[in-house]
Amino acid sequence: MATTAAATTSAGTIDVQGLVSQLMAVANQPITTLNTKITTDQTKISSFGTISGLVSGFQTAVQGLNTALLNNSTTSSNTNILNASASSTAATGNYALNVTSLAQSQSLVSLGQSSSTNAISNGTATTVTFDFGTTATGGVFTSGGSGTKSVTIDSTNNTLQGMANAINAANIGVTATIVNDGSATAPYRLSLTSNNSGSSNSLKITTSGGDGTINSLLGYDPSLTQNMTQTVAAQNANFTVNGIAISSASNTVTSAIQGVNLTLSGLTTTPATLTVTHDTKGFNTAVTSFVDAYNGLYSQLKGRSAYGTSTSPATELSGDGTLRLMMSQLQGVFNTPATPASGGSLTYLAQIGIAFQSDGSLKVDSNMLNNAMSSNFSDVTNLFSSATGFATTLNTWAQSVLSPGNGLIPNATKNINTSITTYTDQINQMQARNTVLQAQYLQQYTNLNMLLSNMNSTSTYLSQQFSKN
Repeated sequence: MATTAAATTSAGTIDVQGLVSQLMAVANQPITTLNTKITTDQTKISSFGTISGLVSGFQTAVQGLNTALLNNSTTSSNTNILNASASSTAATGNYALNVTSLAQSQSLVSLGQSSSTNAISNGTATTVTFDFGTTATGGVFTSGGSGTKSVTIDSTNNTLQGMANAINAANIGVTATIVNDGSATAPYRLSLTSNNSGSSNSLKITTSGGDGTINSLLGYDPSLTQNMTQTVAAQNANFTVNGIAISSASNTVTSAIQGVNLTLSGLTTTPATLTVTHDTKGFNTAVTSFVDAYNGLYSQLKGRSAYGTSTSPATELSGDGTLRLMMSQLQGVFNTPATPASGGSLTYLAQIGIAFQSDGSLKVDSNMLNNAMSSNFSDVTNLFSSATGFATTLNTWAQSVLSPGNGLIPNATKNINTSITTYTDQINQMQARNTVLQAQYLQQYTNLNMLLSNMNSTSTYLSQQFSKN
């Protein structure tokens, strides 16, 4: 039991403030103990936050394994002519391509003018109408049926520059530019280019109203009047894939080979070869990330849960049941074999070079991993991505740890927060009691001082009286 020494003044009375301060220090000791517990619990929550972040990073790396297994890569024998990318639906193999023409956008150019800013017509409103379609041999134009689009040229915009601005502002699928061909008398020309390539995006331009000047400049009917000159014809890309003829309005082709996006950029004289393979390089990178994430997580779980020694002090989570359960569950997942694929034999990660070391960490044997992917990629995929595969089961484990509703870490932090709330309530109650107790002490010892003072006065008086006799 703690004791205090009552300090006295020179007058023989009690030092009330000093004595009460000592008494309250004893009374507040349980509060100090509870505050220490709160600080420790808050540190535990912070540590669980660190572990939660590592589990989340590990889960991301696990999910990255499945993503990498789905990826394919492509190799072109001539990247000046052919480039490609492949999705998970692409079939691996070799494809021979011959490109005989590239897709083009039609371009038209007007007669030259002496200035790009001089008025061309009398300013009477002229409606210029654009239609997109196909121009057959002989100039027969067939509308694509998507509807016509128009702009109005009047006194506010009846210059080459004004027409170009009006057409571009209308967003009709045509880009207008002013070209200076360098000639001496009439160098300025209006150039119109369809925004979309392909033979179905040929232009027909008609006018109505005005004094006819705009029509003589812009009118373009492939089968009749052609006041503009075609410099580039609308054209599809034409090529073959393994001897099958294909036509495309764009040089970016997404439907010729399932799961493969082709980009054509030149004509072939000899077939270009496209090779589609599994993205083993990407999967190697994903495996490295997976191993690094696991090792980082395992190191923290092991270190934070370990009991202290003379060389390694205990942590706030030493011996913590949640961390030890997580480690036990992880070990159980890795020690449970995956169901092999039909005809396959892979059931453990060690069979493809992902093995545990003596310290509990994982290490990758790249040669074993590459050999496994080369010899039987589908069996490797099953080892990770099947219902019993390691990516599947490890992802499920991570969810059980992190789930906000009933995950191991959220439950642990919830219990700690409950303890902190309980400690805080106890502290508040103690502080309220101690406030009353302090007031009682002050009153009690103040009264005692008054009594002592009176006794001292009486003693002095009596001493004086006795000394007279």
